[in-house]
Amino acid sequence: MFNLTSVFIWPVLCALILYPFSAQAAPTGKLTIFHAGSLTVPFAKIEKAFEAKYPGVDVQREAGGSTKMARLISEVGKTADIMASADYTVIDNNLIPKFADWNVRFATNQLVLCYTDQSRYSNQINDKNWYEILQKKDVVWGHSDQNIDPCGYRSIMVLQLAEKFYNIDGLYQKLIDNRPQKNIRPKSVELVNLLKTGNMDYAWEYMSVAIQHELKFVTLNDHINLGNYKYDDFYKQAQVKVTGKKPNTWITKKGKSCTYGITLIKDAPNPEAAKAFLSFLLSSEHGLKTLKEMGQPPFIPCRVPTQEMAAKLPSEIKSLVEVKN
Repeated sequence: MFNLTSVFIWPVLCALILYPFSAQAAPTGKLTIFHAGSLTVPFAKIEKAFEAKYPGVDVQREAGGSTKMARLISEVGKTADIMASADYTVIDNNLIPKFADWNVRFATNQLVLCYTDQSRYSNQINDKNWYEILQKKDVVWGHSDQNIDPCGYRSIMVLQLAEKFYNIDGLYQKLIDNRPQKNIRPKSVELVNLLKTGNMDYAWEYMSVAIQHELKFVTLNDHINLGNYKYDDFYKQAQVKVTGKKPNTWITKKGKSCTYGITLIKDAPNPEAAKAFLSFLLSSEHGLKTLKEMGQPPFIPCRVPTQEMAAKLPSEIKSLVEVKN
């Protein structure tokens, strides 16, 4: 016997049964990520693994100095789904609260002095005499632009801290006097090519970048290298003025251990793909494992500073993040 009720009930029941599966459909579409130049190599590998897992997603990355990339979002109006910074405070200062709600600290780093076999005095330099080598008139050395790249202002901080740690009056100024303005480049990874072509003898980089590009490097004492949070009280003695959000304004950056941050942009065009990528990146089995293998120690689990911020995190990554300052 024909049952009219079943004609209406069965489609509804089927829809309810299938709903959980359709809601969990794999993300698709373009995913735009702005990130620090020092994350270029590991993010390229992570992107490849992520796209293998989610073939419907096309990850498009744009790398540069973290401050510059954040300001492209906050001041120029460029569209992005995710922003990852080499200095988590760049996200705090430029994107929260208008463009982002939270900021997950996911990795650390330290500054090293990079060189190659072609570099002048490469057979002499070590962790005891590096500042003497950099004062030699025939030595060409540089760093990235402190106004757009955290590695730039951190490089200057290292020099300031060296003067205090070694207790050598005037050391910082002597070093700066031997570094012409032309040796300051927009982002730290540009310096890699100058080193490899022999156009620069020494350059300040993150240890991860040095390892990824197979550069030789001098490691520094923890009091100087900005790589150990236990020395934050010593690091904060270093201060560097950088350009502010508006023309002719300045901000003073204080020394602090290198900590990377990442966030989801509020008006992200593809939030589902962004959340999937964040979950993949912050996993100890995937993204964080890659960072560790490439010389960049991750936080496992990753962290946010307050319970209030933790409450704003997407459900996809809450289990991967702890509250810890």
